[in-house]
Amino acid sequence: MRTALLLLFLLALAAVPGSLLPQRAINPMRVEQYRADHPTLGPLLDRFSGFDVFAAPWFAAIYLLLFISLIGCLSSRIRWHARALFTAPPKAPARPGRLPGGSAWTSPMESADAMAAARQALRRRRFRATATAGEAHDAKGTADHSVAAEKGYLRETGNLVFHIALVGLLAAVGFGSWYGYSGTVLVVSGSGFANTIISYDQFNAGQRVDTAKLRPFSLTLDRFNATFQPSGQPSDFRADVTYAAALNAPTRKATIRVNHPLVIGNAKIYLIGHGFAPHFVLRDAARKVVWEANVPCTPRDGMFTSTCTVKIPDTGLPALGVRKEPQQLAFSGVFTPTTRLDPTQGYVSAFPAARAPGLTITGFVGNLHLNEGIPQNVYTVDTRDLRQITMTGPAGSERTAQVLALDNPRQRTLTGLPGGMSLEADRVAEFATFQVKSDPFKGEALLFAVLIIVGLIASLRVRRRRVWVRARPAAAGGCTVEIGGLSRSDADGFAVELAQLTTLVREATGPAGTDRSVPTASESSGAEPASTEPASTEPGSTEPSSTEPGGTAAGDAASSASEREH
Repeated sequence: MRTALLLLFLLALAAVPGSLLPQRAINPMRVEQYRADHPTLGPLLDRFSGFDVFAAPWFAAIYLLLFISLIGCLSSRIRWHARALFTAPPKAPARPGRLPGGSAWTSPMESADAMAAARQALRRRRFRATATAGEAHDAKGTADHSVAAEKGYLRETGNLVFHIALVGLLAAVGFGSWYGYSGTVLVVSGSGFANTIISYDQFNAGQRVDTAKLRPFSLTLDRFNATFQPSGQPSDFRADVTYAAALNAPTRKATIRVNHPLVIGNAKIYLIGHGFAPHFVLRDAARKVVWEANVPCTPRDGMFTSTCTVKIPDTGLPALGVRKEPQQLAFSGVFTPTTRLDPTQGYVSAFPAARAPGLTITGFVGNLHLNEGIPQNVYTVDTRDLRQITMTGPAGSERTAQVLALDNPRQRTLTGLPGGMSLEADRVAEFATFQVKSDPFKGEALLFAVLIIVGLIASLRVRRRRVWVRARPAAAGGCTVEIGGLSRSDADGFAVELAQLTTLVREATGPAGTDRSVPTASESSGAEPASTEPASTEPGSTEPSSTEPGGTAAGDAASSASEREH
C-alpha cells in the first residue's frame, strides 16, 4: 500500500506539466506558438515529451507500475475481508460491563432467553450478532450465555470498492487510449473535412485503431459566430455546421459550442479554438489569378492580434541560375481585427471582432524549399534563401512594409511585386478548430468514477464497532445482564450509540429489577458511581458486586485480551 500511495503521488506529480504546458493532442497551434516564443526551452521540453505528457513513456511507466501495485495489494485485502465476513465476531469478554460505557442490571428472564432477546434487539439495529448456546466456558463448567455483535463492515467494503474502482478507472482509461483516437483540424468558414487521417492537422490513435476503418462522417462549417462583451471578453462561440453521419447519409444541421460537442456515433466533435483567415489573391501582370486561398492566422493575445504567414510555391516566375532555383513568394504579417494606431506600439487591435481589419505585411522572394520533402512549420518563414522585396501600397512606393485595410478597396492591394504581379487581401473569414475524439470506454470510466466516490464516502462515514452482552444466573432467580462495547474510531459518537443500545437491550430483556451497575472506566477514575444501592451479600451469589474494585482475575484477563484483539 505504501508503494501504491507513492506511485499515485508520482502520477499526480507527472500530470502537472500536462496541465501547465500546451498539449499537441489538444491544441497543436499553441504548441507551435510556445516553441516560437521559447526557442531554447521549447525544443528541450519537446525532447522529453513535455507537449505529449500523457503519451510519454515515463508517464506510462508510472501508470503501469501503479496498476500492478494496486492489484497486488488488493488481492490479499479482498481475501482477508471475505474471510472476515464469514467469521463470527469475537466472543464476549468475561466482564463486558467493565468496558468504557458498560453497565449491568438484573432481569427476571432466564439467561438463555435474555440473550436471545438481546440478540434480536441488536439485529434490529442491523448488527451482525451471534449468541452462544450455553457451552461451558471455564473449568467449573459454568454455562456461557453471551451475545457478540459487530457492525461497520461497510467501512472496509467501501475502502475496497474505492481501490477496486480506482483500478477499474485506470483500466478504462488505458483501454480507452488503446482503442480510441483523437484528431484536430482547422476549418475555414465555407469549407469542411471528412473523418480520414489525411484531413487532420494532428492525429493520435491507439495501437488497436485501424485508421482505414474510421467512421466515414463528414462536416462542413457553414458559419462561425463569436460574440464579445464591450470589454472584449468572450461571451459566446458557436459553429453552425452541416454534417453527414455516414456515406450516402442525409445531411443534417447542428450547432457546436464550447463544452457542447456534436456526437456522431462513438465520436465527439469539440470546438476548441477560432481565429481569422484573410483571403489573398495573387495576380500576374495581365491581372490573371495565379493563386488564391484563405490563410489562417495564429492568435497571440486576447484582442486576437494574429501572426499571418503566406507561402506561394507556384508563382509562375522563371527559375534562376545554373541550379534553376525557383522563385517563390512568401509574406509575413500581423493581422489586427479592429485596427488602431498606437503612438508607441504602432498598429494594434482594440477589439477581438473584425470591425476594422488591417494587415501589416512584408514580402520575400526566393527558394522556400517546399519541394524537397522536408516538413516545415506552416506558421513561420525560413528566410535563409530568401531576399526581402519592396512593394507599393497604401504606405507608399518601394516600401519593405505595407499596411492594408481589408474593408477598403483602395487600400488592400500590393503592387510592384516580382514579374509585375500584385497581391490583394480582399476579405477576411473566420476559422474554427475542432477536436474529434473517440473514447469507447468513457461509460465504464464514468461508472468507476462514481464507484470511487461511493466507496470513499462509505470508508469515511461508516464506523467499525463491537458490542457484547453477557448474562449470569442470579441466586434469587432471573439473571444479571452486562453490556459493553468498543469502537475503532469516533469514541464520543459511539458512547451515545452504546447508551441507546443499552436502553434497547434493557427493554428487550424484560422489566428491570434492582439496578446493579458495575464499576466502569469512568467510575474507576473517580467519577460519580452509576448506583449507590448496596450489593447482594448472599453466599454463593454470582452477581457482579458494585463494591468489587476490579472483578476476578480471570474476568480482567478476558477483558484485556478482548481489547487487545479488537
